[in-house]
Amino acid sequence: MTQTISKVVSLDEALAHITDGITLMFGGFGGVGNPPTLIDSILRKGVTDLDLIGNDSGFPDIGIGRLVTAGRAHSLITSHIGSNPNAGRLMTEGSMKVTFYPQGTLAEKIRAGGMGLGGILVDVGLGTIVEEGKQKIEVDGKTYMVEPALTAKVGIVYAKKADEYGNLVYDKSARNFNPLVAMAADITIAEVDEIVPCGALDPECIVTPGVYVDCIVQSEGVNWKWAWE
Repeated sequence: MTQTISKVVSLDEALAHITDGITLMFGGFGGVGNPPTLIDSILRKGVTDLDLIGNDSGFPDIGIGRLVTAGRAHSLITSHIGSNPNAGRLMTEGSMKVTFYPQGTLAEKIRAGGMGLGGILVDVGLGTIVEEGKQKIEVDGKTYMVEPALTAKVGIVYAKKADEYGNLVYDKSARNFNPLVAMAADITIAEVDEIVPCGALDPECIVTPGVYVDCIVQSEGVNWKWAWE
């Protein structure tokens, strides 16, 4: 008799991994691909002092922006915050430390973390204030800055489908940063719209292998109004 490993857990079981002061990495781009049920549950649990890593700060009441607006973030490593004025205010006040990277660099730093690499080499920013304090290395006569890889204690991602082992299928552009985040955390929690039995997914459609996923929770769906609606 073959036993199937099921990683499906309750919201409470998943939230046990998300506590005050941890580094929390999240998938999504402007709220698209942010896991809505997990974000709302983190808010309700009262978790605070989070060190966030992700592409952006969402909108004031959309996606990860809800945690930022509520003042739950101690710091944010990101590529931009322009769509959430609350993030700008908190940064200016000194209530939330914000570190910016070009989007491609940020994605590669997360990917490197997921691949077990120590970092990446970049030349964007050489000759500017960006290079201050950065280690430099020469390769084939060209100078690069060393950017350390990024990892997190917990990563939260959003997928369209998952089987019980955690193989994930994403919904078009909502895929964005999610596959990278899924690889780069010690514990990856996947919120999914539909959970199916093992073997029900087309292997050619699986983007994130289940080996990267630790917990699966059923999504209650997006519960915010999109800024462009």
